[in-house]
Amino acid sequence: MSAPGAGPPDRALTERMCATLVHRGPDGHGLYADDRAALGMRRLAIVDVAGGRQPVRSEDGTVVAVCNGELYNYRELRDGLRARGHRLTSDGDAECLVHLYEEHGDDLVRHLRGMFAFALWDARRGRLLLARDRVGKKPLYWRADGAGLAFASEAKALLADPALDRRLDPVALHHYLTYGYVPAPGSIFAGVAKLPPGHVLTWQAGKVHIGRYWRLGSEPREVPDEPEARLRELLLDAVRVRLAGERPVGAFLSGGVDSSAVVAAMARLSPEPVRTFSIGFADAAFDERPYARLVAERYGTEHHELVVEAPSADLLARIAWHFDEPFADSSAVPSFQVAALAAGRATVVLNGDGGDEVFGGYSRYTLAQALRHVPALGFPAAFDRLGSRLTGVHHRLGRAVRTLGLGPADRYTTVMSLFTPAQKARLYHPDRPPGPAGVDSLAIARDEWERSRAAAGAGRAMDVDLYTYLPGDLLAKVDVTTMAHSIEARSPLLDQHLMAFAGALPQHLKASGRGTKVLLRRALAGWLPAPVLARPKRGFAIPVAAWLRGPLRDPAHDLLTGPTASGRGLFDPAAVRALLERHAAGHDEAPRIWALMQLELWHRAFVDHAPRAAALPV
Repeated sequence: MSAPGAGPPDRALTERMCATLVHRGPDGHGLYADDRAALGMRRLAIVDVAGGRQPVRSEDGTVVAVCNGELYNYRELRDGLRARGHRLTSDGDAECLVHLYEEHGDDLVRHLRGMFAFALWDARRGRLLLARDRVGKKPLYWRADGAGLAFASEAKALLADPALDRRLDPVALHHYLTYGYVPAPGSIFAGVAKLPPGHVLTWQAGKVHIGRYWRLGSEPREVPDEPEARLRELLLDAVRVRLAGERPVGAFLSGGVDSSAVVAAMARLSPEPVRTFSIGFADAAFDERPYARLVAERYGTEHHELVVEAPSADLLARIAWHFDEPFADSSAVPSFQVAALAAGRATVVLNGDGGDEVFGGYSRYTLAQALRHVPALGFPAAFDRLGSRLTGVHHRLGRAVRTLGLGPADRYTTVMSLFTPAQKARLYHPDRPPGPAGVDSLAIARDEWERSRAAAGAGRAMDVDLYTYLPGDLLAKVDVTTMAHSIEARSPLLDQHLMAFAGALPQHLKASGRGTKVLLRRALAGWLPAPVLARPKRGFAIPVAAWLRGPLRDPAHDLLTGPTASGRGLFDPAAVRALLERHAAGHDEAPRIWALMQLELWHRAFVDHAPRAAALPV
């Protein structure tokens, strides 16, 4: 946390901000303050447990930094810095930042291989630098006023400042209803922003500048000889650097191709059995444990399992508190519980995040590729109405029909939407306008589609997900749920070298008419059991629709139709009741009901109450 400004910083406020983040760093804390800035941190000790304290400083003490995350190439960086005459006082990774800044200025980010959100204060120039890793594995919230700037890993730390007005941002709400999360650079709190992945922010003399330093190249180049061997080599290297540390390492094993590939690589590199953690459900349609067991048995892992049941109201409130913003991905529940299962058995967990976005794993990519030359059929409103009628019972068919009247970009963005514009207009309270004037939430994904340098179709769809869905949903979910249990999650398939290799592959080796993850499956043929390799992609699906007709039916109804929620004046009570009734009648409205539940839980945790790490009554 930092608050550079014209006057002396508030040390007590910085301490309070740090205190809200103890779950992210239970192993210690540090504070730096001068007459213009204060930086504080909470530490989860993994590398250089004995000596790697923060904040870190340059030799003359004028450059100070705090970092959340890990720099996987820190050993090479340290060797290079020492060769250029720098004196390093620890054996950790964060200390590299201040010396790299002295060498390269803001371009230091281009020398980093890792996941990070860091702040660097240049006291001599009165200048603050914030940076976030390439794909957004680590979060970074900030807000500025005329006097200074404050930042934190979680928005709740900023709320330690009583001057912050906890008002809902109506534009962020509009985006949330579309995507199920609030895309960067916005946040649900008015006046609070998120630094987007692959960006740096500088503050000096009250002026803020934000710039992008990374975007994945997606122009196909010549395929290397034996691409399967090269992919395996890069995967092993990406896993190897993520095994570094002095604390126990494990892996989340879902039974899908991506997490199974990571476990297979870990088993080849680790002299000890790999600790693996899996969750499942009593409903066999959602239970992936049999596939995870095949991998665990093949590699003799120390395997742990947990059966997830419908969450209690207290658990839902606790999860909502940790997320800071409304978050509609219902797989946050099993993610939170598998992290709880790993807690105490591992401090670091590797996962398979990014494999779908990097190597082409979603079936929607093959659909986008197949339809890339199909023009818009016209009459989008008519197709939207027909698709909406079908969506309740035939969910996939309904979503596809809704897109037929649209062009390729809008076709894909509509598939990814939670509430369509028409559905949002019906949902909003009749005394309110149907969303902020002139705000088109689908433009966020549409702009990424148009910005993509890939060929139309699957390549562009993968780019859209890489810059929107991956950081906004998947990576946020894993970071929040693991750090809630003081665990650090690492994602080898999002290693920058592996991503660069995948970005240069032609589309037919990723998602095409031949299937999904074409090259990745070929490369893993000797590593994984055949049933795992042959599995079609399935998301981290949970039986939320059944829960909302069973144990969560009454709690959802009470939460969304009671006087507290209805009195907010955001949504038409009749429209909310209609959603609940449609779902009870057999139509699948679970994603939209769940999204409204998470929004109401957020209101109760952060608007109605002071934030606290305890269950809040529903």
